[in-house]
Amino acid sequence: MSDTTGTAVHRAQPPEAIGGAAQILDQRYRPYSGARHGLAGAMRSVVGSSWRFTLGFGRPARHKFLPWLAVVIALVPAIVFVGMATVLDIDLISEQILPDYHEYYVLIQAALFFFCGIVVPEILVADRRNGMLSLYLSTPLRLWSYLASKAAAVTATLAVITVGPLLFLLVAYTIEGSGPDGPGDWLIVLVRILGAGIAIAATIAAASLAISSLTDRRAFAVIGVVLLLLGSNLVTSVLVEVAEMDARIYAFNLGEIGAALKDRIFGVGPPPLGDDEGSPGQRISELSTLFVIAANAAWVAAGASVLWWRYRRIEGGR
Repeated sequence: MSDTTGTAVHRAQPPEAIGGAAQILDQRYRPYSGARHGLAGAMRSVVGSSWRFTLGFGRPARHKFLPWLAVVIALVPAIVFVGMATVLDIDLISEQILPDYHEYYVLIQAALFFFCGIVVPEILVADRRNGMLSLYLSTPLRLWSYLASKAAAVTATLAVITVGPLLFLLVAYTIEGSGPDGPGDWLIVLVRILGAGIAIAATIAAASLAISSLTDRRAFAVIGVVLLLLGSNLVTSVLVEVAEMDARIYAFNLGEIGAALKDRIFGVGPPPLGDDEGSPGQRISELSTLFVIAANAAWVAAGASVLWWRYRRIEGGR
């Protein structure tokens, strides 16, 4: 509307006319009043988020394909074995038609190495490249707790391969009727599966984390991890089996020394002499149990030392 001089007059509209009552928002600083979980809560959060990240949860499909492909590869033999045990009405393990629980690790080693090459570099390298490392260290986390959380996440992720298929076999065989006899034997097998799977995962995780800490390029980290896993196997096998050097050289073979520890946990003796004389299984059985445990512990300690040294340098350079 306009007044008598023709000048436009704009009248203020009430708050109700423009969508509701006016509000005054308090913009002052307010301290955080929620629950405080401290260091333990921060470590749980890092472990959980890292585990989900590497398996592709909450990420596009292209990030899920390779990790879950490795899981499927590791599970396929177990599914086939369970199907055979269901169709054939005999105890396939005691009749030595199907491999025993400890022998299944031979079938998943390729999937484990493939999975490790994909997962471990993703967990460490991504945080350094996108700046999340500095953000993590601004929380109650300190360097040691950050690295411990990442190591726990890697071990838990690798356990999907080293423990998951064996647990599936144990439960499926038990339901089918080919499992251990009685609750006591069943519990012993369960403890051995968990112990062997976690031990193998921890040894490989420590070595792979150390390699991944040495570069900020994910592709280089993947290549380094794969070369470590496959190269240690190839070089030590040539030295022991071809050059007939001391069997203790197998301590530098991540795959074989982990398998030796697994056999000790399952109480498996050396293979019988005969056609297999001089084979890796026969030669590595020459090693004492104490030496096998010490070799696996040395891989974990060496990996942890390299990881700590590398991140102390990164922290000092920030």
